[in-house]
Amino acid sequence: MKEWIFTNLETLKFIFVSTLGIYTTVILLTKIFGKRSFSKMSSFDFACTIAIGSIIASTLLSKSVSLLEGVFGLTFIYILQGITAYFRKYQFFRNAVDNDPLFLMIGEEILWNNLKKAKVTEGDLRAKLREANVIKLSEVKAVIFEATGDISVLHSSKKETIESWIVEDVSKK
Repeated sequence: MKEWIFTNLETLKFIFVSTLGIYTTVILLTKIFGKRSFSKMSSFDFACTIAIGSIIASTLLSKSVSLLEGVFGLTFIYILQGITAYFRKYQFFRNAVDNDPLFLMIGEEILWNNLKKAKVTEGDLRAKLREANVIKLSEVKAVIFEATGDISVLHSSKKETIESWIVEDVSKK
């Protein structure tokens, strides 16, 4: 029980040195590869963010992962993300790594098949509408299940239409 609460000076030194090394590495790699490394722009970006966090945690707190191994792992994740970002300019590659955004509602119409496809419940949809301060379904222009898993609610009390460019890449089914 004592080991669970307390530690020794040697372990604290290990954590301190690992933290300095990993912190410096993350700053350098983020400068080189850009802030997208921590974005949620696609499911792949999100997975990279989780992997980066996992590598950082295991390097800082596990004696079985050396600082050099942690730096190598981080660098490799950043490189993979950079390569993926580069190849996203090709449609076939983008289709392989990214999810398409999907309409859940168009106007007041709920697209039940798309809700099912996205595994979004009616309750989830209502919650997102409330979160977006929608008070009447007639205000809803569109609800979109984004490639990141986020849900966007486009609404207005005015009789406006959505510019087609904004929803150009959104799938209706």
